Amino acid sequence: MANDHTYRDTAADLLPLVGGAGNVTSVAHCMTRLRLGLRDRSLVQQERLGAHPAVLGVVEDDTYQIVLGPGTVARVTPEFEALVERERGPAGTPVTAGEPAARGAALRAEHKARNATPFKLLLRRIAAVFVPLIPALIGCGIIAGLNGVLVNLGWLPGVTPALAAIASGFMALIAVFVGHNTAKEFGGTPVLGGAVAAIIVFAGVSHVEAFGQRLSPGQGGVLGALGAAWLAVRIEKWCRRRVPVSLDVLVTPTITVLGAGLVTVFGLMYVAGEVSARIGDAADWLLDNGGAGAGLVLGGLFLPLVMLGLHQALIPIHTTLIEQQGYTVLLPVLAMAGAGQVGAAIAVYFRLRHNTSVRTTIRSALWPGFLGVGEPLIYGVTLPLGRPFVTAAAGGALGGAFVGLVSQLGTQVGSTAIGPSGWALFPLLDGDRGLGEVVAVYATGLLVGYVGGFLATYCFGFTRTMLAELNAAPAPAAPAAGAAPADHAAPEGVPSRLR
Repeated sequence: MANDHTYRDTAADLLPLVGGAGNVTSVAHCMTRLRLGLRDRSLVQQERLGAHPAVLGVVEDDTYQIVLGPGTVARVTPEFEALVERERGPAGTPVTAGEPAARGAALRAEHKARNATPFKLLLRRIAAVFVPLIPALIGCGIIAGLNGVLVNLGWLPGVTPALAAIASGFMALIAVFVGHNTAKEFGGTPVLGGAVAAIIVFAGVSHVEAFGQRLSPGQGGVLGALGAAWLAVRIEKWCRRRVPVSLDVLVTPTITVLGAGLVTVFGLMYVAGEVSARIGDAADWLLDNGGAGAGLVLGGLFLPLVMLGLHQALIPIHTTLIEQQGYTVLLPVLAMAGAGQVGAAIAVYFRLRHNTSVRTTIRSALWPGFLGVGEPLIYGVTLPLGRPFVTAAAGGALGGAFVGLVSQLGTQVGSTAIGPSGWALFPLLDGDRGLGEVVAVYATGLLVGYVGGFLATYCFGFTRTMLAELNAAPAPAAPAAGAAPADHAAPEGVPSRLR
């Protein structure tokens, strides 16, 4: 009850800081962020929100995103939703109107125009399909890792088959969940998307021949499920416009499942299976032949991709690799970007000895960074400063180069789930060698990333002018009585050209 009370208090603190219930149009969360739709962003008390001790950072995108960290966000979100519902009028009408509706609409339209390119919108929708699956991927991945250790040690032989079943059940049916979420995201009936995607994993498809060969259960995987469910949504919407209301409940589901199902069996499964196989081959080839060069590029570019939201394009690729091989070889390489970020932040801490605000932000954000939650360091430290963001990416490139080189030499390091990075990835590691060797390679890669990010930032992260300006910045004013320290506010003294 004490923890529930704490999360309820956090939600109660945050709601007025984002303009109250009347300003909230939608509430959702992902692994680390509370994602809010807001009518008028000018009502947000940005500085007080960033100063709240539970807030690790704030990101403005198509939704207003408050970084609370893994675990915490899943507990604060339902409390926040309950508060919003309680403070609304009886028919869901906001209690307070806030700023004039026209002004709020203009702000929303302007923000959407900046972020709503077709490609980015597509990536967000694809991410919305897969992100809800991440907790199950993590849980099953850790259980699979635990089971592997027990099997290798010869312990608990009566329990390991049960653990294998628990770990594998979700992955065996992941296509159904992808189909369900795809239909939901694209405006169809979720259960119809799941029904069509279930064809892919049904054992009976082994009796069907397409393109001159027998199909195999699971062929096409999550990509096939994504395509099948999207097609089902298109067919369903077509039917809704044409089928009489009196017949809709019988005709529309039948035509949807039949039409999308036939296309899936006689086309999508084969095509998606070929694409999935090529993705797996390409990822292995990239690290086996590109080695350090491939790792350098992947590790170095990941932070900019995260900043632009383009990393979401990798989610289905990771999921496909996990479905095919049991682990994704790309994630440990990309995780080196977070190591470069941590090393860069430590260097900033030492270089800005007299900037109390920046050092306070780093002290509070560094441990989440070690655990793979990088947003506080990105948006609170390196990105506002400019050059340290680039040198952090350089540290990630060096760590990625190390992991890529080791892969080329014959030791693949992979992750059995997506989502965590940093130290949080250790329980999910797997590969083509013993667990000890895989862990040692990943740990060494992190160390290379830490050191690389630190040295690059310490030596090249600041000009003399920047150091003089930032170290001469006055300490922030003492907070008012009862106010929280601005642990996570944007650094004081950052030149306006670098903000």
